[in-house]
Amino acid sequence: MSTPGRGPAGSDGGDTAAGTGIRLHAPAPGWSLDADVVVVGSGVAGLTAALRCAAAGRRTVVVTKARLDDGSTRWAQGGIAAALGDGDTPEQHLDDTLVAGAGLCDEEAVRLLVTEGPDAVRRLMAAGAVFDTSAETGEIELTREGGHHRRRIAHAGGDATGAEISRALVEAVQAAGIETVENALVLDLLQDAQGRTAGVTLHVMGEGQHDGVGAVHAPAVILATGGMGQVFSATTNPSVSTGDGVALALRAGAEVSDLEFVQFHPTVLFLGPDAEGQQPLVSEAVRGEGAYLVDADGVRFMQGQHELAELAPRDIVAKGIMRRMQEQGAQHMYLDARHFGAEMWEQRFPTILAACRSHGIDPVTEPIPVAPAAHYASGGVRTDLHGRTTVRGLYACGEVACTGVHGANRLASNSLLEGLVFAERIADDIAAQRFGGNGPVVPVPATGPLQPAAARHEIQRIMTQGAGVLRSADSLAVAAEALEALYATALNDLEAHGKTAEPGVDTWEATNLLCVARVLVAAAQRREETRGCHWREDHPDRDDADWRRHLVVRLSATEKRALVVVPTDSADFPSVHPLSTPSLEQ
Repeated sequence: MSTPGRGPAGSDGGDTAAGTGIRLHAPAPGWSLDADVVVVGSGVAGLTAALRCAAAGRRTVVVTKARLDDGSTRWAQGGIAAALGDGDTPEQHLDDTLVAGAGLCDEEAVRLLVTEGPDAVRRLMAAGAVFDTSAETGEIELTREGGHHRRRIAHAGGDATGAEISRALVEAVQAAGIETVENALVLDLLQDAQGRTAGVTLHVMGEGQHDGVGAVHAPAVILATGGMGQVFSATTNPSVSTGDGVALALRAGAEVSDLEFVQFHPTVLFLGPDAEGQQPLVSEAVRGEGAYLVDADGVRFMQGQHELAELAPRDIVAKGIMRRMQEQGAQHMYLDARHFGAEMWEQRFPTILAACRSHGIDPVTEPIPVAPAAHYASGGVRTDLHGRTTVRGLYACGEVACTGVHGANRLASNSLLEGLVFAERIADDIAAQRFGGNGPVVPVPATGPLQPAAARHEIQRIMTQGAGVLRSADSLAVAAEALEALYATALNDLEAHGKTAEPGVDTWEATNLLCVARVLVAAAQRREETRGCHWREDHPDRDDADWRRHLVVRLSATEKRALVVVPTDSADFPSVHPLSTPSLEQ
């Protein structure tokens, strides 16, 4: 792909061709599979890519960390955004997306998303997904969420859209006979002497057809591993969201972009100041149907802060909640939807109603206590418009990827659509190539230290205190120092004493979390402004003159595995370097 304004981001030595030489400590693979394509992840992006690759005649293997239907997609409540309604157009969807992205969206990527999106949703329906329809007209019911000026959110089961999409795609994958490896944590990318992708190593947890560390050999790898919300103490993400795809890509020499833009969902059920792990989400669609935010005195504090009030883009609502909490010394605000009545709650939001009641809160009769929590990574492994990364043969789509669509803040319900559209584009790119054999896999000895399992909670504590919704130079410096101390201690133990933590799922996940945490904090320190979901208290204003640009980060193979952080020259989203364009031919 060659697009004006999407030039390479720059580099300090070009390590990306051959990788960093950093690998996780793990036993040698004891079993292997051969394929044309290995898809890592089983959410909407991964399964869509797998189905389309298999339909094109490519031998496809799906590797997923839990069960096929256990990824982030199933937790999506609100729906999927697309210009499907009367009077709505892709151009209007584009405008809302660009506004939400706060000046950092790539307009060409967004235009692809909104123009190809409606047909992608229709293909999803043809694959078996059933969306809610009007009893009167039979047409798809559409709702509205924050940042959207029109009703364009298709939903299923009231507030169980992700579960329905997951069900339909899992059934389609099973019907197609696509080989799957469940309960498998991906470890590292396999590469040949030219740095081309040659598959992945992985560890299967528990007994089955495969057990322990193995390998899937393939000239194309699609990362669809989801997010990294578990880097914070409280998140809406499932426990499997530990940044594995981003960490793998970095170790393989790929570049990531915009990782400082972590979206904190404004309305997560508040379970107490010490609540950890996955927290219940209260979908933005609840506000879209007329719920409003109030403080303990019943005052609607979002009115006057934005023309859309409670339906402003998520970063604005999250900041509004945090400001009110600071002003009043409160730990949470409230979402009031008592006026919905029992029937609407039971029919439109049964999942949320059940979750609230399970924690002793009845939204029919009382306001819901809410506070922001980590929700979505707008940045990730940077790709071009075909999902290609800076490592040849390695693709990324869904939350793990940075396509340029989301900019500094994702527009509500654009995530499922992005997974659909770019998964299809990746599969089409792979289908268009001739397959040849890769060169021999180059064995890379494990050189990166493993973190002890206990480091996971320490990393989460550090990130929540220093790099959460509110950030400053001081808080980020404390976080950076603490994270570096964890890394330096483990590196010294390895290099000076030959010791590292025992290889295993807990230590691999902790190591991946530390990797993505270091990148996030480094980028957040560098970006000295407030933009989108990156909020610097010491730089409260948006600075287009100096910071309407992206930050590209990679691991250096030299300088003690230092992070290389390179700002782009402009707001144009950097493309994959042409020398790294994937080729599946020998």
